[in-house]
Amino acid sequence: MADYQLTKEVMHVGEMASGAELTVPVYRFKGQTDAPSVYIQANMHGAEVQGNAVIYQLLEQLRNLKILGDITLVPYANPVGCNHKNGEYTLGRFDPITGVNWNRMYHFNEALIQPIVEQYLDSTEQEIEAAFKQALLDDIIDQLDHNIYGLTTGQRIAYQLQKLAHQADFVLDLHTGPISSKHLYCPEYAKASASFFNIEHTILIPNDFAGALDEATFCPWWSLTEAFAKKGRTLNVNKESFTVELGSQEQIDLDVALDDAKSILTYLQYKGVIAGSEFVPETMTRYACYLEHYKAFYSPMGGMVDYLAEFGKPLAAGEPLVRILRMDNYGDGDALHYISLDKEVIPILHFASASVNQGTELYKVFSEFFEL
Repeated sequence: MADYQLTKEVMHVGEMASGAELTVPVYRFKGQTDAPSVYIQANMHGAEVQGNAVIYQLLEQLRNLKILGDITLVPYANPVGCNHKNGEYTLGRFDPITGVNWNRMYHFNEALIQPIVEQYLDSTEQEIEAAFKQALLDDIIDQLDHNIYGLTTGQRIAYQLQKLAHQADFVLDLHTGPISSKHLYCPEYAKASASFFNIEHTILIPNDFAGALDEATFCPWWSLTEAFAKKGRTLNVNKESFTVELGSQEQIDLDVALDDAKSILTYLQYKGVIAGSEFVPETMTRYACYLEHYKAFYSPMGGMVDYLAEFGKPLAAGEPLVRILRMDNYGDGDALHYISLDKEVIPILHFASASVNQGTELYKVFSEFFEL
């Protein structure tokens, strides 16, 4: 690379049956100071490709910016998922061998927390942070190198990525929905940071680990601060992780990706990873809801669905969400069925296909929401 700040390596994350290596590209900018660092990855799910375009635009923008903290960017994070095709569709959401969601294979060992609290209760925050960060890294390396029962293909990929993520202060995991608006998964304690992304809808998530990368990188630190609080010690750590949902799957738009890159740079500027003041959050009404109020609505019948509700705008109770076509009923029944909800919601995403079975997830919606 021509730019002295940027380096590239190819990380080995596994092997195919033929012996062919599974590899992932890793791009790094070395910061000019000891400012906070960031890790950004994309395409953990095979069809969720827009994040790769965003990383491209970030690389292009960062070449011309003053970079204060280390920045690591990983496109094509899952080489199995992004190559898992069936006809014209990319199916790489679940490991085809185990059936597990690729983004539910990360690692969190709660047993690491109490020894740090006991050993470092009276230490400085810098000493505590350094010790816990090293403990997280040692633990994931131990899982990779000394797990006597072995790891699945997905775990081995996820743990290699997590090893990179644990070295950063801020983590952004770039995803998309099926047919979706942009939205952000944000830990409840980092709510103030959500306003620095140009994203109108934020889901606030609790300190519950369910296997995703954002949880695997913020839950340990959140749990550590809670454990210190029980001992009467307030611990302030500057660690944040987000899942950034960039719209719909199976497509890229480089112009929109530039907007998304500038949104991320606005957050990085706010957190002191890059210098300057050129990136300003857009003025918009930002809505949020807690994860428990982010609801899936399932089809009450099979049929062909016309998705009516517009993303991102409050939909009044009783207004139609979808209409379902049942041609088998034409002439001797109702061919069209309008479906509505009995409360106001904000539709966020919907199923990718018009053809649904009874019980198919149609929409995900904010069922209780407020302005940030």
